[in-house]
Amino acid sequence: MTVSIDTATPRTGTGRLITVLGALSAVSPFAIDMYAPGFPEIVTSFGTSKTAVQLSLTACLVGLAVGQVVLGPASDAMGRRRLLLAGCGMFTVLSLVCALAPSIAVFDVARLLQGIAGSAGIVIGRAVVSDRFTGTRAARQLTTLSVIGSTAPILAPVAGGLLLDVGSWRLVFVALAVTGLLLMTAVWAWVPESLPVERRRTGGLRSVLAAMGGLLRRREMVGYLLVMGCGLAALFAYITGSPFVFEGAYGLSPTAYSLVFATNAVGTVVAGAIFGRLAELVRLNSLLATGVAVTVVSLVALVTLLAVGISTFPTTWACLFGFTFGFGLLLPASTTIILAVGSDAPGAASGMLGGAQFVLGAAAAPLPGVLGNTTAMSTAVVVLGSVLLSAVALLTLARPWQGHGEPAGRS
Repeated sequence: MTVSIDTATPRTGTGRLITVLGALSAVSPFAIDMYAPGFPEIVTSFGTSKTAVQLSLTACLVGLAVGQVVLGPASDAMGRRRLLLAGCGMFTVLSLVCALAPSIAVFDVARLLQGIAGSAGIVIGRAVVSDRFTGTRAARQLTTLSVIGSTAPILAPVAGGLLLDVGSWRLVFVALAVTGLLLMTAVWAWVPESLPVERRRTGGLRSVLAAMGGLLRRREMVGYLLVMGCGLAALFAYITGSPFVFEGAYGLSPTAYSLVFATNAVGTVVAGAIFGRLAELVRLNSLLATGVAVTVVSLVALVTLLAVGISTFPTTWACLFGFTFGFGLLLPASTTIILAVGSDAPGAASGMLGGAQFVLGAAAAPLPGVLGNTTAMSTAVVVLGSVLLSAVALLTLARPWQGHGEPAGRS
């Protein structure tokens, strides 16, 4: 049964709601790596190392993971709207702190807290969709959020590169602060409370932990969480490693690097559009398996080419385009299935989904440069390892042939 909200009409109200939720799901991915083209400049600005700058991204990812694990279940008890407003407000303040940071230590702490604040938009946005929609309507709306969320990390460096053409890396965080303020205004105007008091979970922390524990006892839930989390780990390793590969090894400017990301974003968007069209016709698990297979094949090809000495800009770009295309199928499929499997506790399921994404992403983000020098091979090996783990989780735990999370009549 779809939960209706009086303040949103079927056409304009729902359209505005999904637009705002989509923006909320995009702002944190933008915050994660919009500053990626400026990594070399930040190294110089703070007089620090490449790995230290990559760890600032890890700090944000840790914040996003912790925030989602806490705020998702908390919204099941407290409601959605006020947590969204608080998250947007704190995101704005902390973005300004990042822009004004005098040292790498202050910057890293601000990034951690910025991640926690930004997590509210992602995790609570998915829960709002689960409150309002079920079945194929929920799948369509979640697909929209997933496509936006998966495209944002690819487009973010493009926007960052354009800002770096007119200012320093600090301008990126000023832009994020302005965006946070606009989103807080939009939430206030267009996102009504979607979880009535009588439907909120009671029992405090014990109830929250019980809900999450119950979900984690489901083998298939753990499997799908790992499929999605390892896919995100691959993406973030690609994002942190690629500025040094394309700008350093292949000599691209920040603007040219941003254009490479823009092209790869087209692959993600096209894959998301294909998923949206096929979601009502093809099993979600089949689409998920296809996405995982495409990412694995693309990275095996890249590592093989690099191993035999073929390290060229066109071949590396082509293989990474294949990876981002496959990821555009993997993320919306896994997100939709996870929330369907955990539909009895949507806030907890959404929080665990976000936690798995960003914990694994945080672990993978600094790995391309962990040996001291970020190269095409080091980046490709980390990304390949992550997608292989995703494939293993799919086959051994999720077991897509069993049809978990499919709409009624399609399992």
